[in-house]
Amino acid sequence: MNRSKAEILSIFNEWINAWNKHDLDKVMQLIHDDIIFENWTGAKVSGKKNLRRVWTPWFAHHGDFKFHGEDVFFDEEEQKLVFTWMLQWPSNLALYKGKLEVRRGVDVIYFDGGKIIRKHSYTKTNLSIEGKAISIEK
Repeated sequence: MNRSKAEILSIFNEWINAWNKHDLDKVMQLIHDDIIFENWTGAKVSGKKNLRRVWTPWFAHHGDFKFHGEDVFFDEEEQKLVFTWMLQWPSNLALYKGKLEVRRGVDVIYFDGGKIIRKHSYTKTNLSIEGKAISIEK
């Protein structure tokens, strides 16, 4: 059953707030059992249990991260949401340890029954620390 734009935006806001509160349990409540997640490196994870296993260390080791949503676009017929974001956190890079790191990206999220069933994340190939662009390409 398709959800209205208002319903999906409410679910999405709940999801972003859970991320920013570092509440993995709440994040996972909004994930469909058959999730397919692809991160910016191209790595894919299928299934809610596998995604929790992958995200658990990320939540545990990435400090005080915070996502800031910028633009959100939702297609009610397709149940697809696209949003641009800025992520801020204390850097783990040796030369910048603890300094504020800023990344920007976009996510494409598909919903099924009000739960996230696919999520594709893309990020720019550089980040910013103290206003300096730093490449994250391998």
